[in-house]
Amino acid sequence: MVKSTPDGARAGSGQGGGSGQGSGPDQSYSFQVDLRGIVDLLSHHLYSSPRVYIRELLQNAVDAVTARKQLDPLAPTAIRFVIDESGLRISDPGIGLTESDVHRFLATIGHSSKRDDIEGARREFLGQFGIGLLACFTVAETVRVVTRSAGDPAAPPVEWLAAADGTYSLRSLDPEDHQNPGTTVHLTPRAGAEPWFAPGRVLELVRDYGSLLPYEVTVEANGAGLRATDRRPVWQRNYASPAQRRAALFEYGERVLGFTPLDVIDLDAELAGLSGVAFVLSQPGNPAESSAHRVYLKGMLLGDAVRGLLPDWAFFVRCVIDTDSLRPTASREGLYEDERLAIVRDSLGDRMRDWLTEIAAEQPERLATFLSVHALGVKAMARHSPDMLRIMLPHLLFETTDGRVPLTEFARNHPAVRVTATVEEFRQVAATAAAQGIGVVNGGYTYDAELLALLPSILPGVTVTELDADAVTAALDLVDPADELALAPVLAAARIALDPLSCDVILRAFHPVSVPALHLDSRGARNERTRVDTAADAAELWGEILGALEASAPRAQLVLNHHSPVVRRLSRIGDPAFLKTALESLYGQALLMTHRPLRPADTALLNRAFGEFLSWATRHAAGESAGEA
Repeated sequence: MVKSTPDGARAGSGQGGGSGQGSGPDQSYSFQVDLRGIVDLLSHHLYSSPRVYIRELLQNAVDAVTARKQLDPLAPTAIRFVIDESGLRISDPGIGLTESDVHRFLATIGHSSKRDDIEGARREFLGQFGIGLLACFTVAETVRVVTRSAGDPAAPPVEWLAAADGTYSLRSLDPEDHQNPGTTVHLTPRAGAEPWFAPGRVLELVRDYGSLLPYEVTVEANGAGLRATDRRPVWQRNYASPAQRRAALFEYGERVLGFTPLDVIDLDAELAGLSGVAFVLSQPGNPAESSAHRVYLKGMLLGDAVRGLLPDWAFFVRCVIDTDSLRPTASREGLYEDERLAIVRDSLGDRMRDWLTEIAAEQPERLATFLSVHALGVKAMARHSPDMLRIMLPHLLFETTDGRVPLTEFARNHPAVRVTATVEEFRQVAATAAAQGIGVVNGGYTYDAELLALLPSILPGVTVTELDADAVTAALDLVDPADELALAPVLAAARIALDPLSCDVILRAFHPVSVPALHLDSRGARNERTRVDTAADAAELWGEILGALEASAPRAQLVLNHHSPVVRRLSRIGDPAFLKTALESLYGQALLMTHRPLRPADTALLNRAFGEFLSWATRHAAGESAGEA
């Protein structure tokens, strides 16, 4: 792809005789570029699609017009695309080029007429990288440029004709035939690229990339011309009423982004050189994936899936913005990560918070609609901002033993807030804790535990502690010693049956009566079960080490409810084997109520108990039939 040729009086060392010592003068070399290789690199690695050739043509034309307007504010600005049987032409009344400019800017890869003033380029021009015209060779066999300079009226117009093989020619033209300054670029399609020159496709691409450009752009084909640019962005137009403007924004969001927005948020950061709209998704966003946005750079579309514009927590919106301050990447399909982008990102994050604050104070129904879909996004924001948490706390619902209620309401009834670490732990104790008056919040959902930890700083006098099995057990009523003594044989049989499962058995009285047994285990008890399972599968040495930890390890508890008639009737069962089956069934039912995955040993116990009951029922039914006979 790259060749070297002599270009001076320097020779590389080590090119002399057998001794390896250079004896002649050094030779210098210059790189010769294989244009086909460069085009392949651009089309397959730098640019995502050949469609960008339209963007590069537009970019050069707009920059040329902008440069001429700096010389002559009254100069024409209209840009025209024309499609016919010969290919595609784009004409602009811009600054144009002289013959020396053509050699410098068109025939030198990587050189840009804007590069000499980078900061000016960022503010005034679209292009910066000096390789844009090469994108045309992804679809064109030849590129013909006819141009006349407005900066040097005495210079004759010139024609530059380049081919995809890297060769080009340059000739001067008759000034009488090209009296007006400006540039026309004519592309001849390469084999297989004809669909990119279809009038409908070109109009679609020009509208997509250039709809917000400040100059009029038209596309002409088959004798008809269509305007491809809007006069002003939809969010900057004047409307008869706020309702009409809101309706127009909703229609624009649906047409451009492909979904019906739930709401819209105005974005106007003058200091950051940015304007636009954020469209709230009508479906919950994915917190693990930052949202993609449609970004225009000085009116030219940079990309419709640009990431990094908003903070990661703002995954519930997609934005359409126009900016003149942010830097594009070399492919001009993303934003360059720098301090300026970080400032814009923070500014837009502040705007999201301000919008939520406004509708929370003035339009609670609108906020409720938003939270019904995007409560998770607001929780993600609130965990980074105590002020946002304070504002949103009365509106965010949490799963508690009092139902789905705001924490402000829950804390009024339960100043001592207990939190479960997982959803399973909450389900395990929710019914019993509610009946006993214990206030418990489910901290197992995304962000909930983090927000609950911040609660004491927002609500003075409120304490937040993690719920454990001992706290629940301590809240249950003790049973009269005489009643417990009457059930002593049952308790003894239960302890023997459940000991292999690392589960203790106790008797308490609690509500609701419909719950005959409650399975409680702490995080330590679950770790103990994991240790037992690991030790069973471990090698001898590790099994001994893990077994040494057993003595002090916590165990789960099966709490039998003395208020339950089912539990009290257990003492009437005279068959020890059937009593064991009944106790295992109670254990299995209590375990299922926790909604936790079952271990193989627990599954085997449930299957065995079910089989024993089925067998007993079958024998009982057969005995009754024989008695009737």
